[in-house]
Amino acid sequence: MEQICTDLEAEQSALDAVVSDLSEERWRAATPADGWSITDTIVHLVTADVAARLAADNADEFAVAKAAILAGGLDAFFGIEDGRSGAEVLAWWRDERSHMVAAFRRCQPKDRIPWFGPDMSALSFGTARLMETWSHGQDIADTVGVTLPPTDRIRHVAHLGVSTRRWSYLNRGLEPPDVPIYVELTAPSGKVWRWGSDAASDRVSGPAEAFCLVVTQRRHRAATALVVEGRHAVEWIDLAQAFAGPPTTTSPARSGP
Repeated sequence: MEQICTDLEAEQSALDAVVSDLSEERWRAATPADGWSITDTIVHLVTADVAARLAADNADEFAVAKAAILAGGLDAFFGIEDGRSGAEVLAWWRDERSHMVAAFRRCQPKDRIPWFGPDMSALSFGTARLMETWSHGQDIADTVGVTLPPTDRIRHVAHLGVSTRRWSYLNRGLEPPDVPIYVELTAPSGKVWRWGSDAASDRVSGPAEAFCLVVTQRRHRAATALVVEGRHAVEWIDLAQAFAGPPTTTSPARSGP
């Protein structure tokens, strides 16, 4: 838990550095996520961080909040107003994310935490929050025309991408094939990360960052250096979705800033 919390804080700080000096006009800029500005993106992270803190600290309190959110929506529950400035949203995020990480640090890795979908272990929950922060950070970085330097923290995202292979099918009402896939990725540090058996004929290989961008649907695979071999590997990568929610598809036009 300490490691995932430390990495999550570092990922939050990396995104904070991108938005901390934005003008108010820039805060209102549209991101590649359809209908979302930079302000909307950070508000999305904040509201999820608040809900995650409630879920980790007090399951009963979260259940009440969950019912209210499902009934009235996030905006009504959090009292979100369009007039909130970028500086106000940033201050809100900084405060709430620190409370969430503190709540995670009070958990044991296998503690079960309720959520809007299935319960998760505390470790998986922390990993999911890091993935969300990193992937939405890519939207913001693309919008302002900067690159978020990749670090080996993305191993958490890559692992989630591999482990959600079945989910990517089930989320679309498809039966996941019982075919092994070998994944070999080169980390930003040069380390090699592997999942599955090297004997598998279906394979995915290449830069870890490219894989993470594809499974979080921030890039189309055709715009990356990923090498995908075998029918089942191609099918999976084209469906890959490491995050919860309705099935979505990456546009081939999503190729970066």
